[in-house]
Amino acid sequence: MLALNRTNLQPTTFLLLGIPGLEADHVWISIPFCLVYLLSLMGNVSLLLIVKTDPKLHEPMYVFLCMLCVADLMLTSSTLPKILSLFWFKNREIYFEACLTQMYFIHSLSTMESGFILAMAFDRYVAICHPLRHSAILTPTVIAGMGLVIVFRGAILLSPHPFLLRWLSYCKTNVISHTYCEFMALIKLVCNKTKIRRAYSLIVAFLTGGLDFILIITSYILILLTVFSLPSKAARRKTLSTCVSHVWVILVFYTPAFFSFLTHRFGHHIAPHIHIFIANVYLLIPPMMNPIMYGVKTNRIRERFFKFSTIKCV
Repeated sequence: MLALNRTNLQPTTFLLLGIPGLEADHVWISIPFCLVYLLSLMGNVSLLLIVKTDPKLHEPMYVFLCMLCVADLMLTSSTLPKILSLFWFKNREIYFEACLTQMYFIHSLSTMESGFILAMAFDRYVAICHPLRHSAILTPTVIAGMGLVIVFRGAILLSPHPFLLRWLSYCKTNVISHTYCEFMALIKLVCNKTKIRRAYSLIVAFLTGGLDFILIITSYILILLTVFSLPSKAARRKTLSTCVSHVWVILVFYTPAFFSFLTHRFGHHIAPHIHIFIANVYLLIPPMMNPIMYGVKTNRIRERFFKFSTIKCV
């Protein structure tokens, strides 16, 4: 039942539906969701501790990776507890202000993640295309400045989103056909004209994730041009191997992100449960996979992780 504030037709609470059509399977779906969440927490916290305690890993790439880990931890922790509460206890209610807050954190932290992945691509570009100037270009001051710019970009550009939705009239329903609050799911519930708000969201998405992706592709084109100019095949293979983990991070992050973004706006023929499942994959899988991919590829991280695990077991 739609409980409204009569002054502006705002609901006091929203009801999260979960995954439409799969409500009967929510308990079973929650099992892999919970496991992925626990692996994300363990992996990212372990990676932060390993990098912090090992001076040899105090390099720009791993500093940016730690920033990404922090964003991943905040993103999953702002969504997964409520999703699991919905699946396990059918706790569908979420307060209006809490819903807007969750939406802000999801979009701003996702934007920060994209920025940190771009920063890691820039590090790979400098390390491969300008190796003699790497330490001179990426100084601790520059790294800290890049991190702050990425954080403030996400925080400021996405800050209008809650206010764009705060004063609208939600006269259709207060049921959100999703497992969490996000901009496009909420905008579909209002009766006001939303063309300007949708346009702003689209522009911000392009200026952040879209532009980041273009710059990442550009950096890798320059990297490939440099690599293929190397004289020996062994040198080319060794140089490219330093980018493998980062390329996987790019694919894991941007593939579901673009799918979710495009289907929300243009994929009306796609079944709702498929879209919402992919939207959850976008939030769950990258935070779990990032530490695994770097742990598997980086001997130093892998060795420290096993050493840390052994100490804990003892």
